[in-house]
Amino acid sequence: MRGVVWTVLLFAAAVVAATALGRNDGLVSIAWGHWRTDVSLNLFVLLLVAGCAVLLVALQALNGLISLPQRAEEWRGLRRERAAQAALRESLVEFFSARYGRARKAAQRAMDFQPHTRQLANDKDFRLLAQLLAAHSLHRMQDKSQRDLMLNQAEQLLATASARAPGQAQEALWLCAAEWALEDRDPAATLQALERLSPGAQRRTQALRLKMQAYRLNRQPLEALQTARMLANHQAFSKVVAQGLLRSLASETLDQVHDAGQLQRLWSQLDVQDRRDPQVISAACARAAALGAESEALQWLRPLWEQLPELSPEDRSAAAQALVEVRRGIGVEWLPRVESAAQVPGQEAAVVAAAGLVMAERRLWGKAKPLLTTAAAAPNLTVALRRQALLELARIAHNQGDAERARELEQSAAALS
Repeated sequence: MRGVVWTVLLFAAAVVAATALGRNDGLVSIAWGHWRTDVSLNLFVLLLVAGCAVLLVALQALNGLISLPQRAEEWRGLRRERAAQAALRESLVEFFSARYGRARKAAQRAMDFQPHTRQLANDKDFRLLAQLLAAHSLHRMQDKSQRDLMLNQAEQLLATASARAPGQAQEALWLCAAEWALEDRDPAATLQALERLSPGAQRRTQALRLKMQAYRLNRQPLEALQTARMLANHQAFSKVVAQGLLRSLASETLDQVHDAGQLQRLWSQLDVQDRRDPQVISAACARAAALGAESEALQWLRPLWEQLPELSPEDRSAAAQALVEVRRGIGVEWLPRVESAAQVPGQEAAVVAAAGLVMAERRLWGKAKPLLTTAAAAPNLTVALRRQALLELARIAHNQGDAERARELEQSAAALS
């Protein structure tokens, strides 16, 4: 197609030339002193065009000769820029290849090239990226003094950067600083670095992960639990992992309680989903029993036993264990609910044991004895519950005057391991 266009243009030029110059009846006279020359108009036009072309070529050649030093400098600057960019890419490759010494040297080469390269001299992002790569490599090599020096240089660079650069690079700087401080087991420095992020950046998944780990390291399980709940809402974990993590943090939070009032306040601060979790309720009841707050724990436990058939076997066992922990002083209103739960065919042994221990607590030995006997013989029941069932049976035997049977049951409880 291009050849056809050029052919058409060539024919058009030929037609124009033939039309304009075909007659050749013009004459141009050139006088210079005593000399005079006459040439045809066509020849004059051709000479004029050729002269202009020669003059243009000469001017371009002269301009190229004059600008040669400048073009040579630009060429050298381009080579330095390419070398700096290549060094930065090499540093990235070496860093991700776990060759941290080479990565640091390559990043240092990139920084050495920058001041002598006009195209990169004012590029703050380039230098900051090289500094972060060098600092990260030094961190991996456990050279903390040089890493902190490089980090301070990056902070100074951001302080003198334009208004655009800090918004783009500052988040990377503080996230790296927080991660390094966390790996140094310095939760205070980690939280301080995260606080310097913008509000939007603080809600990012990586920032929340670092904050949660810092809170756990700083023995602040309640704050860690709240942060983990945000991560779970952001789907940062799988459902199973999130559930296990939240339960673990809730248990750690409850373990730090030292009195019943503090336990009540902490329970009100927990998320609604945590207060409905059977495993969390079980941990809270165990702590309440240790602090003598069984009445409050029974209130937390009541909704769980009201929906006991809807729970999973694992959660039913947790609810039963929680009731065992706080059975002291249990009211008579619990008896119908507990008795009906124990009579469900195929019910978990933990629920049967809890019902038997509750009946024994209310001194209903006739109802407690068969339930405890069934629980004590269950092979899948935990050792702690089996021991409690045997000891309660021994106490019932003592009250009924059967010392021999009581001794046998106590020996069976002692033999459990």
